[in-house]
Amino acid sequence: MSGGIFEGILAFMDKGGDVLWLIAILVFVMWTLIFERLWYFTFAWRKEARAIINTWEGRGERKSWNAKQIRARLLSQSREAINANLPVITTMVALCPLLGLLGTVTGMIEVFNVMAVTGGGDAKSMAGGVERSTIPTMAGMVAALSGLFANTYLNRVAAREQEFLQDNLTSDH
Repeated sequence: MSGGIFEGILAFMDKGGDVLWLIAILVFVMWTLIFERLWYFTFAWRKEARAIINTWEGRGERKSWNAKQIRARLLSQSREAINANLPVITTMVALCPLLGLLGTVTGMIEVFNVMAVTGGGDAKSMAGGVERSTIPTMAGMVAALSGLFANTYLNRVAAREQEFLQDNLTSDH
């Protein structure tokens, strides 16, 4: 059964051309980064946030200019940790449809090449080129949509966690 699935995937990838492999690699890296961020927010961030809040709460005074600068540094460092890889994920989401478009162009070049060689009479070869151009387009759009939803979720979580930290680093006591 698994051999049939693997053969089916390889056949699909072959129909889509070389650009489909680029899209697959991009999607793999993008989702690896997405899962890393999900893991970070689920497990590692809670410990870091507690440590930052404990560092701030351990200070004797929190109202001086120096204390405000330390608070700003703590918030800045946490913002950097929270937003790690988010711009890369956003860029990868934007690249997915562009690679799909590249697949469209390369597939259409194949169609035009067949038309030039055969004089436009070989419909079967032209259909293969059209297929080779539409599969990467579809794959790029599906990949972009899946990444877009995950990216939106991660950006909302990042904004929420930054706000949480700002609210908990108070100087009123």
